[in-house]
Amino acid sequence: MVDIKRINEGDYELLRVVGEVDASSSIELDSAINEAIGSGGKKFLADCSNLDYISSAGLGVFMSYIEEFKKRNITFVIYGLNEKVQNVFEILGLDQLLVIHSTKEEGQTALK
Repeated sequence: MVDIKRINEGDYELLRVVGEVDASSSIELDSAINEAIGSGGKKFLADCSNLDYISSAGLGVFMSYIEEFKKRNITFVIYGLNEKVQNVFEILGLDQLLVIHSTKEEGQTALK
């Protein structure tokens, strides 16, 4: 089960992802990202510091937006992945396709 909150932080929107993203809850992640980019924003920070688990379906959601981010000139930064989740992103090479940082401060700097 996952809980995703969208929070306006001024010049960017924060997506706080809490819990586990599996096959059934990946729909919620997809919906949250789709709504966020549909709102016309150009800068997004995804707080994944409380993301405990992500399945291939959840990773597929992030992958499915890579081209959309490029096409719309959207900056989407993920931060706070725990070691286990970070390893999954790295094994699949997503750390090369998405902007990932350790801390919120680093993520905020990358948005500028």
